[in-house]
This record gives sequence, structure tokens and C-alpha cells, in this order.
Amino acid sequence: MGDRKQARDEEFQAFVIGRWPRLMRTAFLLTGEQHAAEDLVQSTLERVYVAWRKVGSADEPEAYVRRVMINTHARKHRRRLREFLAPKDDSGLAHDQPDTGDRIAQADDRNALLTALAGLPVRQREAVVLRYWEDLTETQTAEAMGCSVGAVKSNAAKGIAKLRAIPGLAETVTQGGRK
Repeated sequence: MGDRKQARDEEFQAFVIGRWPRLMRTAFLLTGEQHAAEDLVQSTLERVYVAWRKVGSADEPEAYVRRVMINTHARKHRRRLREFLAPKDDSGLAHDQPDTGDRIAQADDRNALLTALAGLPVRQREAVVLRYWEDLTETQTAEAMGCSVGAVKSNAAKGIAKLRAIPGLAETVTQGGRK
């Protein structure tokens, strides 16, 4: 009995170590904040560990874990907890526009994109993150979000349209996203 539990624990540990960066990236894109992302990943892994026998034997354990993460994130919003992703108003700040070829410009683009993502409704943000950052198919995204493929298409299209409507961000979204 102890050997099986130890083997299961080692399998879980190997899974977590191998997937940690990707899980953190997805969680960060969903929450928009490092600490919230860490909390989301930890909460997800707590739930997954309890069911690891079932999860580890699944055809795609990573898809199962991603689904748990999406559900955990959505549950947080159903409880009306607020995420503080970005300041509401920074209109008084002066913004320089560096050349797009340098690292600072890339960091500025990334910050602008993360701020814009934070402004999307939760389901649109989930669809955009899973489709365009995680590069999942529409079917995989629908499974992860627990909705239809049509809902994924609709949410992703609306999210990308909102991102493209932001002045100065349209070029970043067009270059990085699918058309």
C-alpha cells in the first residue's frame, strides 16, 4: 500500500515539476497578477492531488488539470471576489513610445497587453488565453472551459475585437494573434 502511494506521489511530483512553468503562465494570464496566479495554481494542484489516481490515469492529465484551473478561476468570480489587476486610471501619466525593436518596447507592449487582458470579461479572457497563448484548438478550449465550441468562438472573437479596439494595442494583437 505504501509503495503505491509513494509511486503516485512521485508521479504527481514529476507532473508538477514538468508542467509548473506552463501552469503558472496560464494562471498569470487568467488572473493578471503574480500572487493570484500562484494561489490559483496551488488551489488547482490541491484539488488535483486528491484525485491524482483518476487524473494520472486520464488520457490527457494536463487537459484535466487545465479544466480544474479554469473551474477554480471561474468559481472565484462567481463568488464576486474582485481581482485588482491594474489601476483604473493612469491618464495623468506621460507615456513614451520607444522603438518597437528594443526590449523596453517589448516590455511596454507586454504590459499594455496584460492590462488590456485584465479589462476583458472573465470568459473572454479565458477563451483568448487558452486559444492564443496556450494554442489550444477550439475543441480543447471548449473542454477546458466547459462550454460549446460556438461559445469559445464567440468569446474569443469578442475578446480579440476588444483588444484590437484599444489604441496602440492593435498592432501587437494583429502580429501576435490569429487573424
